Amino acid sequence: MFGHSASHICNSARLLRRERETLKFHEGASGAQSAAWQARVPRGDVAMARPCPFSEDNFTRLASQSNVYGLAAFRTPAAGPEALVAALKGKLLSLRYERVGTPGRLRAVAREVHFTYIPVDAEIVSIDAFCKPAPRSGLVIGITFIKDSGDKASPFLNIYCDYEPGSEYNLDSIAQSCLNLELQFIPFQLCHTEVQDGPTSETVFLLSGHDMCVHVYKESGTQHQFEEVAVETFFPELTQLSGNVQWLQVLALPCGKRRLTAVGSQNGAVSLALVQLSSRTVLQRWSVQQDGPVSHVQIFPTDPHGEAADELPSFHLLVASAIETSVVYRDVLVRGLSDQAVLPGSDRYDSVLCALVCDVDCDGQDEILLGTYGQELLCFKESGGGGGKAGVSGAGGREWNLAWRRWFPGPLLALALVDVTRDGLRDLLAVTIKGLHVLQFDLEKAADILLSRLQALGSAEEAAKIGGRGPRDEGGCGDAAAETSP
Repeated sequence: MFGHSASHICNSARLLRRERETLKFHEGASGAQSAAWQARVPRGDVAMARPCPFSEDNFTRLASQSNVYGLAAFRTPAAGPEALVAALKGKLLSLRYERVGTPGRLRAVAREVHFTYIPVDAEIVSIDAFCKPAPRSGLVIGITFIKDSGDKASPFLNIYCDYEPGSEYNLDSIAQSCLNLELQFIPFQLCHTEVQDGPTSETVFLLSGHDMCVHVYKESGTQHQFEEVAVETFFPELTQLSGNVQWLQVLALPCGKRRLTAVGSQNGAVSLALVQLSSRTVLQRWSVQQDGPVSHVQIFPTDPHGEAADELPSFHLLVASAIETSVVYRDVLVRGLSDQAVLPGSDRYDSVLCALVCDVDCDGQDEILLGTYGQELLCFKESGGGGGKAGVSGAGGREWNLAWRRWFPGPLLALALVDVTRDGLRDLLAVTIKGLHVLQFDLEKAADILLSRLQALGSAEEAAKIGGRGPRDEGGCGDAAAETSP
């Protein structure tokens, strides 16, 4: 059954790629073999001038493998940052860091959470979680799974929440409060976003499936139950899709009046829409056709820290491909999907299964991370134009080159950046077929960066006294700058 859901990304990619070229698979290496592994770089790779700034802090093995939709990270007021990882065989693992012992040292604590109404023979397809704001605050978790009914596969969506005072963020209590919805389609990605429903803002679940549709589930105001609503009610850009959606992102623009919606499909179709929130009308739509399945799409700003709140910033669109080179479409609000920058070498490590755009080296600019079936995490860094506004520096001159890569003992399935260690620096969570890796940023390097920033801040304050201007925030990779995601 799982072959009909998330794993088709890799399976279909490998079949298509065999028709186009002979694959060269790398042999694994670890420990003493790592130097030899790094020496076997495919010809044509851009020289990597930087080492990986992360070191592994913890590894938690899963009872069975996860998939590309099997990771959800969230933050609760009581417990802080936490991650949920779903294994295929119906088990969900919670990971968080807790203080133990008299010195109060942090230690990773992983435990299985028993969610009700998930059969032992079920295969979990996707998970997602978000925290509702006051007055009905609480943690909401969505889980899709497929139950083997013998003659047919029965898909379900379970939504868990508990609004009883004192239990709204208690994971064990939430796991016992379930709304069970039977689905008429095989589920794929489950994610969430906010919509404006009259005077209030509501968070809804978005679920893609093999029926070439995106389904919307919204909580009713009186019964506190989630129910499906017509997708065109809130998302007119998600009607009449041309393929099965494998990855979806909805991003509200800083002005609060518009949003961008990016869709990547199994048939290679990529679409991007600009929507007016007040009237729910599609202002502009762009589309392009790739040669194979699209495994991930992500919209990200050209300058994460340089735009005023009342300005309309410029954005790039990352499109990760399962069988061809991953690309970035530059300054999409101006150029649409016509200005493409290739991520060189991104197709040399088998299929790209996951991706993440974030600041991994604390320089205030975003890097692109690609997780591959070939067990490599690739980091691409921008060059040729800096991080300034594309309309000023010229997006056409921007390129992304391979900065570093890191080998893992299994194919990478999912990535997230969240401060689970609670030290003020965001940690990289990487799910492989073997388990969950927690990678921590180099603390000595972080201390050096902090020291240089403090020195620069002192110099800027002195300059401000003379020139009457305040210091500019350069951003960084601290948790205060973290994005809220799936």
